[in-house]
Amino acid sequence: MRPTDIQIREVKVSYEDYLYRTPIKFGGVALDRVTLLNVNVRVTGRDGTESAGFGSMPLGNVWSFPSRAMSYEQTLAAMKVLAEAIARLTRDGTEFGHPIDLNQALEPRYWKAAGEVGRRLGLAEPIPKLCMLVTASPFDAATHDAWGKLHGINCYRGYGAEYLEHDLAHYLGGEFAGSRLDQVVTANPKAKLPVYHLVGALDPITESDIGHRVGDGLPETLPEWIAAEGLTHLKIKLNGNDPEWDVGRVIAVDQAASQSPERVYSLDFNERCPNVDYLLDFLCRLKKDSPGVFERIQYIEQPTARDLTASRNDMHEAARLKPLIIDESLVDYESLLMARELGYSGVALKACKGQSNALLMAAAAKKFGMFLCVQDLTCPGASLIHSAGLAAHIPEVAAIEANARQYVPAANREWAERFPGIFRIWDGVMDTSGLTGPGMGAA
Repeated sequence: MRPTDIQIREVKVSYEDYLYRTPIKFGGVALDRVTLLNVNVRVTGRDGTESAGFGSMPLGNVWSFPSRAMSYEQTLAAMKVLAEAIARLTRDGTEFGHPIDLNQALEPRYWKAAGEVGRRLGLAEPIPKLCMLVTASPFDAATHDAWGKLHGINCYRGYGAEYLEHDLAHYLGGEFAGSRLDQVVTANPKAKLPVYHLVGALDPITESDIGHRVGDGLPETLPEWIAAEGLTHLKIKLNGNDPEWDVGRVIAVDQAASQSPERVYSLDFNERCPNVDYLLDFLCRLKKDSPGVFERIQYIEQPTARDLTASRNDMHEAARLKPLIIDESLVDYESLLMARELGYSGVALKACKGQSNALLMAAAAKKFGMFLCVQDLTCPGASLIHSAGLAAHIPEVAAIEANARQYVPAANREWAERFPGIFRIWDGVMDTSGLTGPGMGAA
């Protein structure tokens, strides 16, 4: 018990819908819209003082609840029903605690509710744990936000023993005894971070790839984006079913980006590689055809299926060539341990899996010497500020994604004037120096 503990008293949810400026492809599915789940909470301290907090996250159902048996509308509707159930459970909780401990108490109830919602709606497939985490993440963010605002501090200053009763062993096991969360995150954010610009599988690279221009004043080809924002880091989406196409795509991106001499790449197969042999073949071809491009690759994200138990691909050989990152597979500490056993050498932290979850996974990955990166779910507005805060306060993270500026800039407009450093990219970097306000920093 700490005198700074809080109790959640009120919870309200609302939604915003946006059309994408251009489609984005997730796991073979073209997506042209997004629904944001916004959460407002009110909390009280042990002394009766009150504060409010806000969290927001895209309901990325195509990514978190992929289904061949259900439509986009069905999985989105299921997430909304789950959000209402999570709101009730959060509102009905009677515990006082630090936001991380409140989340630890609530998450098993959320997971039970996900099963109940699936049965009640008669869903053809159960709601996955990843989907539950995404739905719950703005509730967790709003709680961290309210806690920090109640005490007048940025939440990253509130993870030491003064505020958080337990050490990491309480959450992750005995080998973490004596280690504390404030040893993993910094109290002050990095001043700036390079931005990973997404080159989606549907995105035009050069002028010849454009059938019809959007014409909204934003860049539309990769050279135009590089010229406008000084980009150096590019995330390249690949298809995972044709190594010749995948190799050619990476080389074509490199040629189009030649105006940026210090370019760095990450590769994302979105689970599409049938097995690790495909990945090894791809890497060998790329290294042979263009060794310079191969050297520019910083890491490779989730090449094979997210179900590690079913696939059991041995990734050790591939991980010796480039860091291999789990993303969709990472839903809890047990999945991190399984991925590490299979040879994965890094983890992708995401705000959409929850602030508490991300911080604990960062602690585990850091102890094991794993590569760390922060990625987003095409997060606009408050969710991008949340994601940027994670990246800026974890020393090992070297860059950040910010895809919403490409695909759904309309959702950023009301935020861009208030936080220009986050939403306007210059010289390829995001200015994160201002993420020092109370709560999550987006006061």
